[in-house]
Amino acid sequence: MIALLSGNIVHKSTNQIIVDVGGVGYRLLIPLSSFYALPEEGAVRLHVHTHVREDAISLFGFLTMEEKEMFVLLLTISGVGPKLALNILSNIPVNDLKCALTQGNVKQLSSLPGIGKKTAERLVLELREKIPQGSFSPTVTGSPAATASGQREDALSALVNLGYKENLSKRALDNLEIAAGASLEEILKAALKILMR
Repeated sequence: MIALLSGNIVHKSTNQIIVDVGGVGYRLLIPLSSFYALPEEGAVRLHVHTHVREDAISLFGFLTMEEKEMFVLLLTISGVGPKLALNILSNIPVNDLKCALTQGNVKQLSSLPGIGKKTAERLVLELREKIPQGSFSPTVTGSPAATASGQREDALSALVNLGYKENLSKRALDNLEIAAGASLEEILKAALKILMR
């Protein structure tokens, strides 16, 4: 089982990368959080979860062990497969996810794409006790206005890097109401939905 890969990125897209390790290219599916933190090319070291099914072997890559551990924990829930687990991690930072689970914040969890109220309740019920206390801290940010402004600039930069024209990206972001607590991933997802129409 592959648990760690060190090599060079030779291809990168929003949901996957190909890492060259000694002349062998490994395809790893990644959450958006890893996508934004990874360089376009060059040396990289990723924690890997190897997912084996009857018809496929898939590799999932994460920049931090914490993210990988949360991914594996999500897979223990009935009805949560690798695709949904990756989607959850793409839309909420691990720290915020742990907070939501331990506080039983079903409303926040059910607002994630692909998560209904019943799934959110099951996540809280089954994972609340499995999150070690002290393994996270509530997110502390600057003033809401400054945070929202900074997130907007980061989102604009990311959209331009993805190949969208700056004026169209600005228009898409202008049509969004960016909440103070919104993560960069949430803002980008919403902007991409507008741009893909």
